[in-house]
Parts: sequence; C-alpha cells; structure tokens
Amino acid sequence: MGRSLHPLSGKFSRRESEVMEVLFRKGSATARDVWTELGETRTYSTVRKLLSILEEKGHVTHEKQGSAFVYSPKLEPGEAGRSALGKLVDTFFEGSVAGAVSSLLGEKGDQISDEELDRISKMIEEAKKNDK
Repeated sequence: MGRSLHPLSGKFSRRESEVMEVLFRKGSATARDVWTELGETRTYSTVRKLLSILEEKGHVTHEKQGSAFVYSPKLEPGEAGRSALGKLVDTFFEGSVAGAVSSLLGEKGDQISDEELDRISKMIEEAKKNDK
C-alpha cells in the first residue's frame, strides 16, 4: 500500500464526517439544526452524541446561546478536506495518489481548464523538488 496522502487521513468516521460537513456548510449550528440538515436520517440523540464525541476529540467547540448549545468546527474546511481525501485515496485507490488522479482525469478530464492543468503541473514539479 502507498503512503498516506495526509497525516489527518481517517480522522472522522462516516457519521462524524456527515456532522462536520453540516458544520462547515453552516459555520455553526445547534444539534437540532444538524439533525434537520441530515434529513433526520439519524436520531436526535445520536446527533447530540456525535457532537459530544467530536468536541471531546477537539474537532468541535460550543457556546451556550440561551438554552441551546451552538457548535462550531475547530478545523478549517481545507484541513478536513485533506483528511477526507486521504481516506478516500487509502480506501478506494489502495493509497495510490496516482490512481486517484488518473481516475479524476479520466472522469473529469474534459472539464479541466488549461489554467487548472498548468496549476496541477506546477504542483507536481514542486512535489518532485520537495521529495528530493
């Protein structure tokens, strides 16, 4: 298996990721807001427990507003995105970054602008320099 894309890979369970996605999208939310956003696919008590777990792990913070706790992510969305991407690469591409990129280029290749391709090429060159 290839090396992990980012040290945060695997940071969140699937259910924790769902809750974090809501918090990133909204910026902050009550447990009820998260529960509603998830389409009530989880019980309200499960959402509250997940928020509590995420807070214990240091990923979420809360402040009391009236009688409700309002939760906010402590992670930046980009950092969480790298974590999710790393998990995806490990899970579906056996840790192969090249496999993931190849799949993206095959699937979305015709939608990538010349400017984006140039940016990607520059990132690859930088990665080669930093790897030496």
